[in-house]
Amino acid sequence: MSSPFTQLRDALDHFAIERDWDQFHSPKNLAMALTVEAAELQECFQWLTEAQSNKLDDQQLAAVRDEIADIQLYLIRLAGKLGVDIEPACWDKIKKNAKKYPAGRVKGSAKKYTHYQHGKYSPTNHNG
Repeated sequence: MSSPFTQLRDALDHFAIERDWDQFHSPKNLAMALTVEAAELQECFQWLTEAQSNKLDDQQLAAVRDEIADIQLYLIRLAGKLGVDIEPACWDKIKKNAKKYPAGRVKGSAKKYTHYQHGKYSPTNHNG
């Protein structure tokens, strides 16, 4: 049984080959295109307040949806080119993050994991 990621990867491979674009899809180029799409996603939120960013109108949401799809498609294409199976890679990363950021130590804090590794953590001050 193939995963949705595998099905999308295969569709993207076919799409690129059919257009003779595979020649342009090196990992470097795909990574660069991915950052362009991420910037386009950021642009959808530029100048919005926090409240506005949580209540997008239909037109704004459609634009965000398209940019999210562009990002995901480039990620899938890049992963395919490098032989990375996205689903297990994501599960592995979730496990690593759970170890880096144990809920009992980091709850309510947005500090980077290095903050907790260097003994700066105080049980009475989760943000400092």
